[in-house]
Amino acid sequence: MTHVLLILHVLAAILAIGPVTVAASMFPPAARRALSGADGVGTVRLLHRICRVYSGMGVAVPVLGIATAAAMGVLGSGWLIASLVLTAAAAGVLIAFVLPRQDELLEQVGSGRAVERAHTVQLAMTTGVFNLLWATVTVLMIVRPGSTTGV
Repeated sequence: MTHVLLILHVLAAILAIGPVTVAASMFPPAARRALSGADGVGTVRLLHRICRVYSGMGVAVPVLGIATAAAMGVLGSGWLIASLVLTAAAAGVLIAFVLPRQDELLEQVGSGRAVERAHTVQLAMTTGVFNLLWATVTVLMIVRPGSTTGV
């Protein structure tokens, strides 16, 4: 059962978190270019929709991760606790900063107003923090410092 949970956890991370990190990173430059191209607004809407839908699906990642850790008997491990804290921080950044800023910029683009570069730069930096948090979680999941599993 542990192997099945681990496979589902990794697949959920790849299929849910991967698209969010890519689409969120593509959003700021797409918002800057939206008014210059014929389909720019559609691209920005699509990227925002990807972020919203896949972030909802991303809830499966920590749920399956906790189930996997419980099956492996490593719930109290430091690397796992750190990963959970960083996952919560990444989710907080996404919910509190990235998605609301995307909403604002999408509204500006949708109404035909020019998007200020400073706003997209701020979103890009916040998205970078989100991506860095996920990259750190990924490293912790692979390296597992102090792990008792021998890996």
